[in-house]
Amino acid sequence: MTSTFDPPLDLQTIRIVRAIADTGTITGAARLLGYSQPAVSQHVQRAEARLNVPLVTRVGRSVRLTEAGMVLARHALTITSALEAASGDLADLAGLRTGTVRMAAFPTASSTIVPRLLATMASEHPGVRVNYVEAQPPEAVAMLREGSIDLAITFSYPGDRSDPHVDSASGLGSETLFTEDTVVVLAAGHPLADHPVVDLTGLSDERWIAGCPRCRGHLLAVCELAGFAPAIAFETDNASAVINMVASGLGVAMLPRLALVAAAVPPGVVIRRHSPASERSIHLIANDGARRVPSLAATSRVLHGLHGDDWGLVTV
Repeated sequence: MTSTFDPPLDLQTIRIVRAIADTGTITGAARLLGYSQPAVSQHVQRAEARLNVPLVTRVGRSVRLTEAGMVLARHALTITSALEAASGDLADLAGLRTGTVRMAAFPTASSTIVPRLLATMASEHPGVRVNYVEAQPPEAVAMLREGSIDLAITFSYPGDRSDPHVDSASGLGSETLFTEDTVVVLAAGHPLADHPVVDLTGLSDERWIAGCPRCRGHLLAVCELAGFAPAIAFETDNASAVINMVASGLGVAMLPRLALVAAAVPPGVVIRRHSPASERSIHLIANDGARRVPSLAATSRVLHGLHGDDWGLVTV
């Protein structure tokens, strides 16, 4: 009975038979492959015993392939070509000459982090294709778990007790890319507009314009810390809409600074720091083992190289 570790036909036998076909002798095959002549002879004998057919027959001082040997020699061309092609593909992946990265990120990142990532990847790793889809953190993490993407850029508010990010990303690899402050957005004519740091208690009677569900939850948490519950009049995921609502006198808002990079701030709006202060962290989420994939590791390195200070964050 043939054991699992001694298969009837192995790659080495195919290479040896091909070398015998090319050189016409056992000695020539050994020289071509870098083996000793006895080692090749013994391998052929063991292979014939396993296969139960002769592979070579001696003709004087040379050998000739039997019909079975010629069958193997013909297949050897296809097999070795496939191996060389596979080796080339693996080398391309390892050398980042090719590869695909599927990733998702939240809307604000679509107009800030992602364009710079794509441009840098195209410049430094032109053979790597990056497929991108926009998704809020909960959806992006779910896509990662189901295998439809490889990387997710998410955010969290570390100080919020109710922030679900820790639970949703549990069991996945998480790296913090950078941390940013949140700010309040006020109409230029607001009584607190001249304050460099706005005490949130002074905004307890204002109407508030809230953002995405997680940003809304963060607003509630920070205002609770300041001692009041904000009266939320409007909600929208669109940072530009939030800013223009503030400019129209419809209320005040709290936004992470990254949201202000892509949104034009009109002259009638001011951005101020607030007390108590708060921050938001931007994360890169991936499955365990992602760093062993060259294209994913390269993408991670590029993202870590794009520091938060490079986004043109609003200074207040």
